[in-house]
Order: sequence, then C-alpha cells, then structure tokens
Amino acid sequence: MRNPPPESALRALMTQFPRAGTVDWIGLRPARDVLVEIVDSAVAVTGAGLTGDRYTGGSGKRGITLIQAEHLPAIAALSGHATVDPAVLRRNLVVSGIPVIALKGRRFRVGTALLEGTSPCDPCSKMEETLGPGGYNAMRAMGGLCARVIEGGVVRLGDAVEWVDA
Repeated sequence: MRNPPPESALRALMTQFPRAGTVDWIGLRPARDVLVEIVDSAVAVTGAGLTGDRYTGGSGKRGITLIQAEHLPAIAALSGHATVDPAVLRRNLVVSGIPVIALKGRRFRVGTALLEGTSPCDPCSKMEETLGPGGYNAMRAMGGLCARVIEGGVVRLGDAVEWVDA
C-alpha cells in the first residue's frame, strides 16, 4: 500500500504511534544455514545492513529485518510450541511496543541508525523445517518488516524505536 496523500484523514491516522518501541533482542546471521549470533549491540551500515550479518552489502532493501515481540507467542501457539526462540526465526531485531508493519514505507530511528521500512518480511520455506509442519503458515502476516539503512549508527538492546516525521 502506498502512503495516502499528506492531507488525507487516513494519512493522519497512519502517523499516530502511542509510544516508542524498544529493541528486545538482536541477532546476526553470519552465513546461510548457520546459527544466529545473539549480540547486545550491532553497527548498522548505510546502504547495507548490520556488520557481521550475511545481508550486509546486498541490495539494501533487506538490510535489517525486524519482528514484533508481541507476535512471538502467537507464532508459537500456531506452530504448536510453548515458546519460539527468536534465533530460529532468523530476524535481526525483535521489537516490542510499536507495530513494526506500520513502519513500512516510513523512516524510523533505532538507536542512532535511521532506517526505512521497505516491505513485509515474509516467512521462507525454512520455517517448515524449523517450526515443523505448518510453520510457514504460522508465521504468515507476522513475519515482520524488512528495512534499509538510510543513516548508519549503533543499535543496542533497550534502544528506542521511533517513527520519524518526514
């Protein structure tokens, strides 16, 4: 969905966030099919991604992936698990308190980095293997958001995630 015109009532609704979010978890995927490294901080590189992550230097549209912390219990329940470790979902940031999908097409700050939401981060077939049969469908509509790095910076656990008015 494209952003509605600046003067529209829908646009006004889409710019209302009751509070900032928080970075709850950070993971780096150094290579395909290897364990995710859980870290306390990471460096976001302009036009690339997080230093140490396999997507750094790629197209930039998927430089950083975010998933909603509030969706983890739903994904676990729908896939038949008591809990789901964020590392198995292979996203870079777990964020709570702000709806990450509402940041699609918008700029937002995470720590000192400026990001722009580019597209939903749909699950891949690997979720079937990771979560078991139905794992792909358990994550549909809850896979999170892909973002590009507009301005590099440092992202730390506990950092705020805040929409930036264009």
